[in-house]
Amino acid sequence: MNQLRREKIGKYIQEKGAVTVKEVSALFPDVSLMTVHRDLEKLEEEGIIIRTRGGAISATPGTSPTEIKLETRMQTNWKEKREMARKALRLIEPGSAVFLDAGTSNMALAQAIPDIDLNIFTTGPGIALELGKLSIPTVHMCGGTLNRFNQAVSGQSTLQMLEQINIATAFLGVSGYTEDGGFTCGKEDEMLVKRLMMKKAGKKVILMDSSKCGRILPYTFGNVEDADYIVSDGQLPKEVQERAEQAGTEIL
Repeated sequence: MNQLRREKIGKYIQEKGAVTVKEVSALFPDVSLMTVHRDLEKLEEEGIIIRTRGGAISATPGTSPTEIKLETRMQTNWKEKREMARKALRLIEPGSAVFLDAGTSNMALAQAIPDIDLNIFTTGPGIALELGKLSIPTVHMCGGTLNRFNQAVSGQSTLQMLEQINIATAFLGVSGYTEDGGFTCGKEDEMLVKRLMMKKAGKKVILMDSSKCGRILPYTFGNVEDADYIVSDGQLPKEVQERAEQAGTEIL
């Protein structure tokens, strides 16, 4: 019975792409919430889903958790990301050069940027297209090799272009964060782009909602003390807040 229930849950999540725990629980009204959480844990161990704060997303067959498709991630914590984008806007100075990393948090930021004078560099083709709806900013699309899953470009061409640019403010997304591992992502080429921006940008801004905390991926590109700001959903663990305070990193 347990296995049959988990199979149904797994199929439901794969079909929908992203669900909340409440949705899953509603499918089995006679099953306790604790049991539902255990089912989700088991499905994650089996590589069928990836748990998020308050829900779960489908893990594409044959795809590691480092390469969840962009369409799926766009459905996860979108309300929080839009709120984070509103906070991040405070850090953009008209007339400056900014870098927007690929990813859903920066897509939310791109949708929130007003039609003002900016030079915007991005490794996200979708982000460049979104910014193209504006008439005043100059949008620069970085060249490189496209990752079809997360719609990010990276590689030597990307690094060569960004090496020549003076970036005032860089907005960087993360795939995971732990105390020991720091800010992590799943691809080496993309880590090199993020690490370059952490080195070159005048202000380094990390966009990280609390669902990323406790996850660690293969490649580290920085830690709390390397960032000037962390823009979050207001629910970061206490240890992250304390480390930021000690490092002089401001949390928005």
